[in-house]
Amino acid sequence: MTDKTESTDWLDTVKWGPDGLIPAIAQDIHTQRVLMVAWMNREALQLTASEGRGIYWSRSRQKLWRKGEESGHVQVLHELRLDCDADVIILMVEQIGGMACHTGRESCFYRVLRGNEWQIADPVLKDPDEIYEHKHE
Repeated sequence: MTDKTESTDWLDTVKWGPDGLIPAIAQDIHTQRVLMVAWMNREALQLTASEGRGIYWSRSRQKLWRKGEESGHVQVLHELRLDCDADVIILMVEQIGGMACHTGRESCFYRVLRGNEWQIADPVLKDPDEIYEHKHE
């Protein structure tokens, strides 16, 4: 990562939504698999770049959310990419612990449409009750 702490002009290129957010896709730097999609506000994106880890905006909790703050499954940032319309971010990350999903799976995209039914395609790597102090819904 290059040092983005001195100037924040690069943040002005981003086309923030009316709510001040932008979708952020976390993708595994090694396998290229999409791990999760979350939201970022300006502060989350700036902190992600300066701290070198995935930091998001939790819409449900209305606060910054450092990925791995409860689970220990931190996302180490290798690269930030901005799409052609400047309205979606991709974080190329190393997923510590091999799990990005709060269900204990590698990716949040673990269901596959087969016929007219969503089927679970990826195994639970670790029981969420063992990962978190409180149960996620």
